[in-house]
Amino acid sequence: MIDFGFDKLALIGAVALIVIGPEKLPRVARTVGHLFGKAQRYVSDVKAEVNRSIELEELKKMKTQFEDAAHEVQSTVRKEVQEAGESFDADWQNATAGLDGGGLGGSDASTIRPAPVYRPPKKNWRLKRGAVPQWYKQRHGVRSKAQSGAARVARFRPPGVR
Repeated sequence: MIDFGFDKLALIGAVALIVIGPEKLPRVARTVGHLFGKAQRYVSDVKAEVNRSIELEELKKMKTQFEDAAHEVQSTVRKEVQEAGESFDADWQNATAGLDGGGLGGSDASTIRPAPVYRPPKKNWRLKRGAVPQWYKQRHGVRSKAQSGAARVARFRPPGVR
């Protein structure tokens, strides 16, 4: 940038005072200041926009790098799972090769029982089950039995009073 020292600013001010005159100099200085401020704001906006675009490009590069790494990990995991599945299938075939009827006798095959059939539990309909546990009701003073107003009064009436 242009380096303005005090001596250069004083020279510019003296020339402006002579050329413009003392009556119009404050108004011109104010206008120049506003224009200079607008120019500075414009330059800072352009710098900020350039910085944002550079950061956006860097983020896009990072995104592509992460996506490539994720695809690589995904392909590696798929390959490993496929290899493990193939080795498991091979081991399973080797382990069950002797169980296809050749290794078991007739007596051993007849002792194998089928899996039991699920039967839902019988419900005791005489037993009433509430959604709120009894201990919770007792702790919080919830009435578990309906009582008429007269019965409650009789219950809490002091002894000897009728």
